[in-house]
Amino acid sequence: MSLRFWQRIRLAPGVTLNLSKSTASLSFGPRGAKYTVSPRGNRATLGLPGSGLFYTIQDRKGARAATPTRDKLSLGFFRRLVTPPEEKAFIDGLRALNDGDENAALSQLEAASELPDAAWMAGMIRLKREAFAQARVHLEGALAAGDGLGALFTKYDLSPQSNLPIAKGIYAHISPTERGTRLALVELCEASGDAEGAAQHLERLLVIAPEDPVVLLSFVQIGLDTPQDHDLLDRVIALTAATQNETPIDTGILLYRARALAARGLPDAAIEVLTRAGRRRKDRPDRLLHQIRHDRAELYERVGRKAQARREFEKLYVEAPEFEGLAERLGLR
Repeated sequence: MSLRFWQRIRLAPGVTLNLSKSTASLSFGPRGAKYTVSPRGNRATLGLPGSGLFYTIQDRKGARAATPTRDKLSLGFFRRLVTPPEEKAFIDGLRALNDGDENAALSQLEAASELPDAAWMAGMIRLKREAFAQARVHLEGALAAGDGLGALFTKYDLSPQSNLPIAKGIYAHISPTERGTRLALVELCEASGDAEGAAQHLERLLVIAPEDPVVLLSFVQIGLDTPQDHDLLDRVIALTAATQNETPIDTGILLYRARALAARGLPDAAIEVLTRAGRRRKDRPDRLLHQIRHDRAELYERVGRKAQARREFEKLYVEAPEFEGLAERLGLR
């Protein structure tokens, strides 16, 4: 989901390996997120914080009866005799991931990809590797399973989750549900240049998760990609009418609301929205705040308020002299 005013975080090409006495953090690859196993009482958390897969294992028997992670992902001899081959491959894939062998995990999971949960896991690993075509096949297969998605995770008492990077410091928290899988597919479609596919998934997300700010942010960006489509711009304006400036995502949404208003010939309304968006500075990315100031300065020029525009551009230059085209605009080059 491409926030042009934010520095994007690409999907991590890998994860790293760390171990400690209290928590075994197992990860693989050169950099990025970690695949973590951290048993604490009756809980083991396996994760790729930042970009990728993590899940939490709970022992229903209570804290004193905590089960090691490998045991939770094991099938005993007699149980293996009655467990279907694909389900065994699914468990073996999770164990390989737990043991730090992502390649073996992916091989097992893809061998079991007729199972929705195995397909989802394989799709997330492929997405992390930026193998978009393969990731899409797996994730669309998982999505087609409907309520069957998540059934195996429930059977084995696993709760998979993924932090999908949206922008610097902002992640969509997703799980093997329709909402989470479609958000992953939106990211995948945009990364592979399929704007139509991304739009289709977003339309469905607006139905099932209309209050989700990540969904709204992604939708309004697409709306601004086609400023000649007045109906789409009007939808952006309507959908963002209730947005309050409470989080960095809200601030980004307000920037796009202002752009939609300006594109519809309402510059004064757009200036008011930008002023409101710029008031909250705590925890807001500098690049976002700079873009808000720049857009407002341009609108001041558009409505003939030249002196205010100049002041805004000068303030922006003090804060971010490297801002594209700003020095030339101010006659400093």
